[in-house]
Amino acid sequence: MNNNPPKLSIGLPVYNGEKFIQAALDSLLAQTFEDFELIISDNDSTDNTEEICRAYAAQDQRIRYYRNDQNIGCSLNFNRVFELSTSEYFKWAAYDDLHAPDFLVKCVAILDYNPEIVLCHSHVYFIDENGNFLQNYNLKLNTDSLKPHERFHALLTKHLCYQCYGVIRANALKKIPPMGSYGTADGILLLRLGVLGRFYEIPEYLFFARSHPEQSLSMFFPNYRLFTDNQTTYSPSMLPDFYAYTVWFDSSKKGKILFPHWRIVWEYMLSIYLFELSIYQRVYCHISIYQQSKGSEYLLLQDLLKAVQIVWQRWQDSVAQKQQIVS
Repeated sequence: MNNNPPKLSIGLPVYNGEKFIQAALDSLLAQTFEDFELIISDNDSTDNTEEICRAYAAQDQRIRYYRNDQNIGCSLNFNRVFELSTSEYFKWAAYDDLHAPDFLVKCVAILDYNPEIVLCHSHVYFIDENGNFLQNYNLKLNTDSLKPHERFHALLTKHLCYQCYGVIRANALKKIPPMGSYGTADGILLLRLGVLGRFYEIPEYLFFARSHPEQSLSMFFPNYRLFTDNQTTYSPSMLPDFYAYTVWFDSSKKGKILFPHWRIVWEYMLSIYLFELSIYQRVYCHISIYQQSKGSEYLLLQDLLKAVQIVWQRWQDSVAQKQQIVS
């Protein structure tokens, strides 16, 4: 019996994924690279997700199924599958996306060959609910630069974070904070990985991102498929509602005073000081934050106005309760 851990751990967090999870699991189990464990963390689903996953786990010993006693939120469930992993390499998988059969073998080969690469991913195209091709995702970022401050600058660009679903060195993930419970937390995670090391993008379409109404992007960022290439011109009004996104990441924050855009800027700034960089590189990173934030300063004011609205509503509710008691 082989007691050695597998080369790769795949973490699949899921909540109410019955519609697509069978296709996603079939896509992963059909990989030509087979030395992996598949960790499923079910976030207290209320549909048939549990039955589907347990049936697959009974058929393939590489699958480990866990079910949370209660919904712990998206980001904590993403972190949980990594905490349960045991391998040299790690990959997140979504319950609704698909992979070409040679996705894993090609990503692992790149990481094995070049220790300077911390994350390997591929070209992406969108599919619809039925698995039909929609369009290519051709946004190219300079994440293979030899200079960490240039990778930092590239990852501040508005993008859809599909690199998160590449194959990542587990020791690199352990050097950065876990994914946070706020809007664009996946982008911050990639930003920090990018400071640590280079990404490699396989020039083939091996990852197929499903676009459908139930996904978070569609709910909070309905125009997201406009961000498909480097020619895209966007305005801040096209960006998602990061307050709602934060609540989606962590439902316990609903109704609380949040400053989601201030939080993002803070996390950008913090990322500069988590790692050893030269003074020149740190200054360059600060300039990059300024350049990328220019024109969206009003979003910071929007956070303040939202906080005032919440305080005002609380005060009105308090007054109403006191009047009821008196009457």
